[in-house]
Amino acid sequence: MPVPREEASSPSNLVTESGTGPAPRDVTPEATLAVAHKVMPGFGEQMRQVSLKYVPTAILSRQVGVVRGGALILNLPGQPKAIKETLDGVFPAVPYCIDLIGGPYIETHESVCKAFRPKSAMRPRVD
Repeated sequence: MPVPREEASSPSNLVTESGTGPAPRDVTPEATLAVAHKVMPGFGEQMRQVSLKYVPTAILSRQVGVVRGGALILNLPGQPKAIKETLDGVFPAVPYCIDLIGGPYIETHESVCKAFRPKSAMRPRVD
């Protein structure tokens, strides 16, 4: 599917927070899915799996990950502690996903967060 002109310069990664529970006001996943070109179910599955290590109510979460054009959109939980925990669990896959959807090559500082890429997708570090 061609990317509309207004999306050509869009960011390669967007995150939302909150609104992923079962309450009537929680509509973030529906809004995200409405703009999705591809659903990436592994992101939501992994975020819930990580959260379940900390709280049993994580099973109520409806976080999703989707691709729209060249952007990866992730729905995160609403609490700062839970945001960090879930990002720690999924971020290693984010740079490679962005590579695959045509976004920029993202390098990380391994002391902060190590990204995973297959050897065939790695580029020499630019310092």
